[in-house]
Amino acid sequence: MQTIHSRNAPGAIGSYTQAICTGNLLFCSGQTPVNPQSMKIEERSIAGQTTRAIKNLELVLLTAGLTLHDVVKTNIYLCDMENFQEMNAAYAKCFGVHKPARTTVAVKGLPLAALIEIECIAEFKNPPL
Repeated sequence: MQTIHSRNAPGAIGSYTQAICTGNLLFCSGQTPVNPQSMKIEERSIAGQTTRAIKNLELVLLTAGLTLHDVVKTNIYLCDMENFQEMNAAYAKCFGVHKPARTTVAVKGLPLAALIEIECIAEFKNPPL
């Protein structure tokens, strides 16, 4: 196993790592819409928070040499399923024609009062040593 840490993505706010590589898979911890510079949530809309959370995941993926097109599965945690359609539109815009497998569930609350958290699993075509 190899730990992946991006200096550009938000630092962990708990006792976990941003991502773990094992075999040809990268398991990314959930990312909330925290701005990496301010470590605060600046976006108020679900669309803005979705885009920021995906951008944070992308920063971790890039550190590992991957892109959003290498993502095979995402898990999305929403505080309110009423936000599903707006989240889905922003998510689709970020991923474009690539459509990874996905699960979306409602949760009671998220850190820093985020509206969304997204985690993913990505695949290396050529696993790092």
